[in-house]
Amino acid sequence: MSSAFIIANVRVTDPVQYEEYKKWSSIAMQAHGAEVCVRGGAVEVLEGDWLPDRLVVLKFPSLAAARAFNASEEYGQARAARQGASITRMVLVEGV
Repeated sequence: MSSAFIIANVRVTDPVQYEEYKKWSSIAMQAHGAEVCVRGGAVEVLEGDWLPDRLVVLKFPSLAAARAFNASEEYGQARAARQGASITRMVLVEGV
């Protein structure tokens, strides 16, 4: 079984409201065994013209675990708290 990663690029538009999202998303991550690999650290572009905003990388033990996190009631609360606070692009990637 291979690991899986959720990778998100987040442009925060309302930092105060986004703090509420961070609180709920942390609860969801703990409940679903997410390993936080990256959560808003410094970014340095090495190639290309991509200028990421806030990057988040979460590691899960499997695709099923990552999907369960994304579909969970806990993360649903986080997602609701994020509405209007950011522009988010998120992908699920199978690891090796």
